[in-house]
Amino acid sequence: MKTGLDFLLAAKRCEIDGLQRLAFTATLVDVTTRLVHNLQRERGLTNLYLGSQGKRFAEARLAQLVASRQVEAEWRAQFERLDASAAQAGHGARLFSRIAYVLQGLDGLEALRQQLCGGAWDTARATEAFVRLIAALLAVVFEAADSATDPEVSRRLVALFNFTQGKEFAGQERAAGAALFARGQADAAEQQRLLHLIESQERCLEVFAAFAAPETRAMLTAPHASNTLAELERLRRVLCTAAHGAALKPELSQTWFDVCSARIDAMKGVEDRLTADLRATCSTKIDQAERELASFGTLASQPAPDPLVFYLAPADAPAVAPPGAPQGFGLPIDRSVLELVHDQARRLQAMGDELEATRASLNERRLIERAKGLLMAHRQLSEAEAHKTLRQMAMNQNRRIVDVAEAVLAMAEVLPPR
Repeated sequence: MKTGLDFLLAAKRCEIDGLQRLAFTATLVDVTTRLVHNLQRERGLTNLYLGSQGKRFAEARLAQLVASRQVEAEWRAQFERLDASAAQAGHGARLFSRIAYVLQGLDGLEALRQQLCGGAWDTARATEAFVRLIAALLAVVFEAADSATDPEVSRRLVALFNFTQGKEFAGQERAAGAALFARGQADAAEQQRLLHLIESQERCLEVFAAFAAPETRAMLTAPHASNTLAELERLRRVLCTAAHGAALKPELSQTWFDVCSARIDAMKGVEDRLTADLRATCSTKIDQAERELASFGTLASQPAPDPLVFYLAPADAPAVAPPGAPQGFGLPIDRSVLELVHDQARRLQAMGDELEATRASLNERRLIERAKGLLMAHRQLSEAEAHKTLRQMAMNQNRRIVDVAEAVLAMAEVLPPR
């Protein structure tokens, strides 16, 4: 007959299995963020190349294509290790769907590059294409964050996802500004887009700061990072304050790209720290859980506890262990199975409460993105215009933007069809 100890051991093995899956997920997230970083740089160089009508930056772009292809091959190799035939708990369907969508984009990437090399697409269309692919890759990171079952791992994933999304907005800013400078003429619509991208970066970094460790946050305020940001602010003013149609200096395109790249490369250092900490956390938790599992095994040789212990109030339960009882690694092995079960239940409850609070950030983001999509579809708005509309509605009604997003989504059924 199976005992409570049998199921306690099974619960600990399930915990270890879940942590091992999270550790592998952390590896996939690491290679995904590296692929995103290379595609971001490729996008920026492509805009410089197209903005100069193919007269400049061809060599730098080709060198970046080599780097992007290498990381793409590594990404594919890592995802080959996923068992697509096995059922995954909870988020498996969403995760596999995201991966399928990314693979569709990657399979068409070489054809896109050929179009861009021949100058068949302009900078706006090229940017949109890369944004779509990178957004699909970031959705994989989002699913990883949304699926974490350990509160500490979940916090680190939420910090990483928001930071990576903020870095993507910084990459889009680099590409848009590079195209404007290379073109040599200010454009009011692109200037508004730049302002939206700057605001979006700040919003993501605020969420990152709320979940990241202090030492990781400090990397963003290091002296070299502050100096780079000061130079970027100067160039932003040049771009964003010029009158529509005013001349811009094409030679500043290289300066802009270099300054933006210095900032994004520094952000990549933070991103690398986040992924390294994530993997280390998973490894530490697996080791701890395995030690606890080993300590549980020694309980099998102990006498059965008093059957009435289950019904005793905590104050009535025996609190002192027998003299000379051995101590286990991490958990005292002289404790009864019932005490360990109680501890496990309390710990799982605390983990559930912490996870719920951590995932609130992801749920709010999902609601806002869905509301923006609804506004874009029914009002023919751009993504920036849809976000501005939500923000303005929130200010007018003195409500949180997520509350306004929920109200917009609640109206979806009564909106006329497109």
